[in-house]
Order: sequence, then C-alpha cells, then structure tokens
Amino acid sequence: MAKAAGTVNPYGRTGIRIVVAGDHDTGKSSLIITAAADTFPPNVQSTLPPTRLPEDLYPDRVPITIIDTSSRAEDSDKVSEELKRADTVVLTYACDRPETLDRLSSFWLPLLRKLEVKVPVIVVGCKLDLRDENQQVSLEQVMSPIMQQFREIETCIECSAIRHIQVPEVFYYSQKAVLHPTAPLFDQESQTLKPRCVRALKRIFILCDHDKDGALSDAELNDFQVKCFNAPLQPSEIVGVKKVVQEKLPEGVNERGLTLTGFLFLHALFIEKGRLETTWTVLRKFGYNDDIKLAEDLIPPLKRAPDQSVELTSEALEFLKGIFDAYDSDGDGVLRPRELEELFSTAPESPWNEAPYEDAAEKNTFGEISLDAFLSQWALMTLLNPAYSVENLIYIGYAGDPSSAIHVTRRRRLDRKKQQSERNVLQCFVFGPRNAGKSALLNSFIGRPYSDAYNPTTEDRYAVNVVDVSMGNKKYLVLREIPEDGVRRILSNKESLAACDIAVFVHDRSDESSWRTASELLVEIAGHGEDTGFEMPCLIVAAKDDLDSFPLAIQESTRVSQDMGVEPPIPISVKLGDFNSVFRRIVTAADHPHLSIPETEAGRSRKQYHRLLNRSLMLVSVGAAVAVVGLAAYRVYAARKNTSS
Repeated sequence: MAKAAGTVNPYGRTGIRIVVAGDHDTGKSSLIITAAADTFPPNVQSTLPPTRLPEDLYPDRVPITIIDTSSRAEDSDKVSEELKRADTVVLTYACDRPETLDRLSSFWLPLLRKLEVKVPVIVVGCKLDLRDENQQVSLEQVMSPIMQQFREIETCIECSAIRHIQVPEVFYYSQKAVLHPTAPLFDQESQTLKPRCVRALKRIFILCDHDKDGALSDAELNDFQVKCFNAPLQPSEIVGVKKVVQEKLPEGVNERGLTLTGFLFLHALFIEKGRLETTWTVLRKFGYNDDIKLAEDLIPPLKRAPDQSVELTSEALEFLKGIFDAYDSDGDGVLRPRELEELFSTAPESPWNEAPYEDAAEKNTFGEISLDAFLSQWALMTLLNPAYSVENLIYIGYAGDPSSAIHVTRRRRLDRKKQQSERNVLQCFVFGPRNAGKSALLNSFIGRPYSDAYNPTTEDRYAVNVVDVSMGNKKYLVLREIPEDGVRRILSNKESLAACDIAVFVHDRSDESSWRTASELLVEIAGHGEDTGFEMPCLIVAAKDDLDSFPLAIQESTRVSQDMGVEPPIPISVKLGDFNSVFRRIVTAADHPHLSIPETEAGRSRKQYHRLLNRSLMLVSVGAAVAVVGLAAYRVYAARKNTSS
C-alpha cells in the first residue's frame, strides 16, 4: 500500500538545519566530515564551519546543513543560539566513555528543555569501534531509561566514523525526524495513534470512500494508492494488504473491503515498523501540515475594511443544514453532545469546546442544540474567525470552493448612507458597570435560567441566537459583553468600535451610581465613535425593573436621552422574564444604522463648527462668483462703449 513517492522534494522546504552538540571529544566533527566527504579525516579542527551535504544523498532531496558546535564553556551562549535555530538536534556521546552518556540526561537534554528547543532529538553513540568488547550491552538497554524520561528523543543509533559504520544513517534519521516526525502521529507510551492523527485519517478515509458504504473497495484502494503514491496496486498486493489486516484484526476487513478500523490499523503498523513517511505522504497529499491541520494556503485570504464583517453564504448554510440532519440520527431536531462530537470527529478537535464558543449558544438541560443554535454558533465563528470557520467547514466535508462559503459585508459607513443594514449577523457590544445585569441579559438570550448569584465577568463573553424580527425575517444577533475593566482597552484602540453594529448600555435602575456610570460610559463610547468615524446606534437598558427605581430616575434618564438624541431606557426584568422585546429592538435599531446614534456635546460643537465653516466657504464662493460675473459684465459694457465710439 506504499511505494516511493518519487525523487522530487514534495515538502516545500528550502533546507534542514541539523545542529550537532555534545561533550568534548565525543566525535562530533569526525562524524560530520565523514558524512560529507565519505572519508575519515586523520586530523580535524575542533569546530567545523557549516557543512552542506550533497542534495542527492538521500531520496527526499531536501538540502541539509550541519552545524558543528564548540564544547568550550566560553562558547556556551553561541551553542545555545545554534540549538534554538535547529530543525533537529544530534546529541553525541562516546561509546568508550560512559560518563559522556550520563551527561546527556544530566546536562544536554535538560538544557534543551530550558532553552525551549522543541525539535526532534537524535542520540548518537560515536566511536563504536573503541567500545570494550567485554562490556557489550544492547543499545535498547542503554537508552530505554533515557527515552522514557525524555520523550523528545526520536531515535538512537551508534556509529563509527573510522570504520564507516552507520554514518550516513545518522543524518538520514535526522532528516527523517524533521520531514516525518513521530510525535504528532504516535504516542510511544501507549503505542497508539494520537487523536489528531486518527481524526485526519478518518477524514481521508471518508473522502476516499466514494460510494459511502463504510469500506474501501479494491477500486477505491487503488484510487487512494495512485493519488498518494503515483502508482497502482497489483491485485495480489491488495489481497496481501487485506490478508495482513484480517489476520491481526478481523473487523478490519468485511465483504465490501477495508474498513476504517483496518485503515487505521495499517497506519499504526507502518509507524511501528518505522515507515512514518508512508503516513506522512498520505496526510500531505490531502493538504495536512506538520501539525496535522490543513495547510494555510487552502484557506482563501480575506481583504476587508475594519467596518466590514464576514458571513456564511446561503450555499454554506444549506450545507450545514444538511450536515445537521445527517448527524441528527434519531431525527428529534436536536444534536446531542455525542452526535455533535461525531460531527466534528474529522476535525483536529471540536472547535466549540473552548471559549469563546463553548457556552455561547442555547442548549437544553441535556446539553443538546437545535438547528438555530447550531447555525448561530457557525455565524459567531465566521464573524470572529472566518478562516477558522472555513477550515472547519472543510474538515466536516464541505466540498465546494472554500471562497464560496463566505462573503464580506458592505461597509457600515455605507449602510448608514443607505439607511439600511444588509447584514444577517449583527454584533452588539454590551456595556455597563459591575452588577448592572449584563451577564443576566446574555444568559436570558440563550435560554439560561435566572440566578441571584453574582459572578463578575472578567473577560469578553459572547452569546449568540436567532432573533425573529418580522414575518419570518430572522437575523443572528451576537451579544458581546464588555467588562467594565475592558472599556479602557476599547478606548485605546482607534478601530475597536469598527466591528460594533450597535451598543447597549445596561444599568441597575434601582442604583443611582449604576445609572451614573452607565451614562458616563455612553458619553465616552459615543465620543470615541465620533472621534474615529465609527459611530453606531446606541440603546439604554434599565435592568432589574422588578426593583424600585432610584429617586429622580425618570427625570435623569429623560434628560440624558434627550440631550444625546437616543431612545429612553428600555425597562426589563430578567428575574420576572419581562424583556420588553429588547432583543428585537436591538436588531431593529442595528438594521437602521442612521438612527439612534448618540451625539455628545463635543460632537455637536464640532458639527456646528463644520456647518459654520462650510457656510463661510459657501459665502466666499458666492462672493467670488458675483465678483467674477460683475467683472465680466463690466468688460462687456466697456467693449460696447468702445465700439459705439
């Protein structure tokens, strides 16, 4: 099932940098010269300059540069810098000096960890010819304890430069450790494929199972072989592959062909036998990088202005509706956690298991999500991280052109001129002082029960749901809660409000200080919008309407609303479930972005100044025009007078 993939460098690498380090007189320089010149040097300088191996020395044809390092204490800083730049590290010890082997675990390997050098390590025992014949011990016995302690060790090998024993193999394994690393694929301790590797291979299996019968037929296996290795399998080879699987794992083959279980077993077998290049070739043919994620160049680049957002197209939404139905195995209209996990089982991991997506959508008491909640999550992910959203669409089977899955919205500045937003996904920034009711508002939006317990929000938090505006016209509304401490960050960034379609300012209507802080925030945020050109509609929400309002609340709120030209506060009580259509009103205000835009005193003065300036310029222009006309009239008059004379 695996043949040579050709002699062309398929890795996109310009070269591999191998750094050789170890104690003094362990054979570093002799090893390098013998590998490069194929001859043992009788005399060798203490530290060699960078050495380039012939490009055609190994089948992968990726250029190799070997960096020798000094063993002198005064050169330790330079050695550390070289180690940090390495693609792989070769650590040497002398087979005739056991103390140099002990130094690997007591000094060199801890040094690599201290320097945070996270590349494969090849341990090489040099001067094999000098080992005492009376102290023969297997390499596995010697290295097993060290490899248990230091998992970064990719492989161990012993060699002799003077006798030309396994010298080329040292750098072949070093190159292989970079091009075909074990760590992302295989857990050495449990001797199993790692989860991300399993997920990628499962996706590849599904893509190759053209008839979707859960098995790779002989024809499908052959197509897979040609795609990955540019060579067909002979019928006898296919029989041999299936026989190997069936003998070890009967469920790996059925009457239709090789099952997913068998496919995964084969790759585990290749890796156990040291044939990692086979699995890596398969992964790379299907677009995976060294992190077993889709290569970035598969995701279309996006160009957009700060006040433009990204949404899924109708084509992508229809695909997602089909996926939802396919994984709703019992047809109950919701996805259970197990079904959702299965849906994302071909992605490196479920994208919704961590913030900001983990608790952003509505779930029932069993943790199940409806189609609206499912699509809302995708709307949020596309808004916040379009490339990540497209990447996950591809993982779960989106076969269209990735660029057809998303589109960039019209600029909000143009929406204001047109007096209508075309967006289907609207983002609302929720501001307010501590304990004003911001979190309760978000919780109610995604169907969570009210709680009297106060848990302050310290990081931006999101809630997303569908809002039915009118006559089946639905919009996705994203509420982004901004902690009071986060306002400074917003005000320090010129483009921070560019993504905001509407801002809501929440206060506790029973607490005068809460109202004062919220109204001050409104002035600050509105002023920032005026200064940066990213003005947005604003609404005020008077939370905790079940409590008595503070004295003069109505007069105060009326004054501020009238002064700034926004609607009076919307009273709500999350505790009583009285929301006064607040979410619909938020969407409606965002849909008409030319309305409900607050005006600060500074902004009003600035507008008056510009109006006066424009009027003055107009008067000057009119005066100049009159003067020009007068001059022209005089010239005509003078010309006529001269003619009559």
